[in-house]
Amino acid sequence: MAKTPKEMIDDVITREGDYVNHPADRGGPTRFGITQALARKNGYKGDMRVFPRGSAFDIYWRQFVTATGIDLLAKRSPELAAEALDTGVNMGAPWGVMFLQRALNAFNEGGKLWPDLAKIDGNYGSKSDAALAAYLAHPRRGRIDVLLAAMNALQGERYIGIAERNGSQEAFVYGWLLNRVAIAA
Repeated sequence: MAKTPKEMIDDVITREGDYVNHPADRGGPTRFGITQALARKNGYKGDMRVFPRGSAFDIYWRQFVTATGIDLLAKRSPELAAEALDTGVNMGAPWGVMFLQRALNAFNEGGKLWPDLAKIDGNYGSKSDAALAAYLAHPRRGRIDVLLAAMNALQGERYIGIAERNGSQEAFVYGWLLNRVAIAA
């Protein structure tokens, strides 16, 4: 059964888990996947060990779902929306939608099947929606699993690049690939 964006956020919060503060994690103290810096940016001043779940939900809704258009994407494809949200939570809000936009451009046969998305901006708006609709309606395309695989390939490549550029992040790359890339493959 397809999930709503609110159910997707609940899944993310569950997957992200409670408080962590790994010394190599560039995000620092984190609870429910919300970093201390992001919590502070949203007005939270307390200890991250007691950061409220409801506050995490609100941040995800405003900054990861509505700000990136994942709520609109979920109307077209809940599966792609869930992947874009999960990727955005782990990499930064726009990344999941950016990977979708890049894949749609790569699958359009040089703009012959639908117009290129001129801006890979992480905002799923009317142009991205039209491109996805054209992809899904195409008789030889339209497979969500292939689009998910493309998004995961881009995500996996970025994780490897992060670890290559910063050896301290090697502590996380296996888990990122196992829990973020392999789950949707």
